[in-house]
Amino acid sequence: MLKLTYTEFGLHLERVTGSLEMLVADRVTLALRVGQTLHVEPSRAAFLLSIDVPGFAELEKMVRLERVSTLSIAPVDDAFVEVSVQGSWIASSVDAHSGMFVTALGDRVEFFVYKLWQATQLQVSPLV
Repeated sequence: MLKLTYTEFGLHLERVTGSLEMLVADRVTLALRVGQTLHVEPSRAAFLLSIDVPGFAELEKMVRLERVSTLSIAPVDDAFVEVSVQGSWIASSVDAHSGMFVTALGDRVEFFVYKLWQATQLQVSPLV
């Protein structure tokens, strides 16, 4: 599963083991125990990937061959594409700009997306 964390400082993507259902259930349990409001809803998230990182063509091919309907790739310009995924948004309120987005795409696709995102971050910013 992929977890995208949106904060005031930007986006962080990571691979998480376990099921989507267990992650959401654990987060709901934590919110109940600490008395925090929690909002969970089906949603979409998007992030940029560089088309110049090694392996990008393989991702496109894999998404097409495995018929991954919960992920779409759209060109942005000559250097980047927007990757859009379906999943669940988890935040403190309906209007929150910070929160967590989780999606399950299958191990191989998640691996490629994660590695390409890491490579894009290194390409865009030497501080990451």
